[in-house]
Amino acid sequence: MQFYNLSLLPILQILQAGKSLEEKELQILETTELIDQKRAEAFNITSANVRAVIMERSLLFQSVISDYDKLPLRDNNTLETLWKLWLPLARKLAAQYLNLRRPLIQGILGGQGTGKTTLAKIIVLILDKLGYNTISISIDDLYKTYAERQLLQKQDSRLIWRGPPGTHDISLGIEVLDKLRHSDGQNPHDLIAIPRFNKSLFEGVGDRIEPEIVSKVDIVLFEGWFVGVKPITEQVFDIAPPPIITEADREFARDLNRKLADYLPLWEKLDSLIVLYPTDYHFSKQWRRQAEKQMIASGKSGMSDEQIEKFVEYFWKALHPELFIKPLIKNAELVDLVIEINSDHSIHSVSQTGARSPQIIL
Repeated sequence: MQFYNLSLLPILQILQAGKSLEEKELQILETTELIDQKRAEAFNITSANVRAVIMERSLLFQSVISDYDKLPLRDNNTLETLWKLWLPLARKLAAQYLNLRRPLIQGILGGQGTGKTTLAKIIVLILDKLGYNTISISIDDLYKTYAERQLLQKQDSRLIWRGPPGTHDISLGIEVLDKLRHSDGQNPHDLIAIPRFNKSLFEGVGDRIEPEIVSKVDIVLFEGWFVGVKPITEQVFDIAPPPIITEADREFARDLNRKLADYLPLWEKLDSLIVLYPTDYHFSKQWRRQAEKQMIASGKSGMSDEQIEKFVEYFWKALHPELFIKPLIKNAELVDLVIEINSDHSIHSVSQTGARSPQIIL
């Protein structure tokens, strides 16, 4: 069952207008919740609780949509994505937090253009409405300093872009997630410094900036383009897919695969992992071109199509999605939730790979 086969827009617009739903509209919502069995299972929705879920979600929908202008993504899919994904996902994370009885560290893995940063911002907003103090940390915030990365480039000229394994301060990440994991969520004096990174410094090379000081954190969203990714057997690089073509390409891929082992202690700090997975990984080039055109239209500098090709393919050579992410989404021990994404960024499907979610308390 495809995610958007049934349009809920007219019903959601009624809620957006602040009105209550009639019985026939509630029944349509019930049907759409239960007909997609994988999504219903992922969000713990059953025939026994579906009406209660819809009534509660309707109120939350109206609360969030009152701050529509604060949403970082507002397009033709926004209302349905809010209803079918963002709201139930926030509820799922809240249930996991309550079940843990300590701060939840939620990993979010998504390749270029999948919308992981946007998703994190929206979930933070929704969880705030629910009364949970949530912060988002990107793996980009763990980049080594400008000076350290300049030294790395001198040691390995293949590191022409920031981002590949080996360009992050893993020890800093472990220290920060450890502090958050064991912090007292009720104590405002339990202060934790969250590293932050500014990509615009040093003509786009970027550098660390002053950390953000936080306290009383309930849920942490830790997102990045290879968060949770683990090393694979090196033999696969002998017949790797393009753009891993030359022996130099294969050696680069093998070297970065080995560096992934250094990240395993960091991944161990995650309580669960969500994967944003394009139905075709080639969409990354299309999404990058769209993003660059928007930047140029706004008066900022942007990459040419040729530069985009080289940029995207560089990261495919580093950690190819077919080799690293495709096998990962089938691993129920490592991944809790898989969200498949269409070329227009609409949601193709939502499915659960791991153990059944904690019961969502309404």
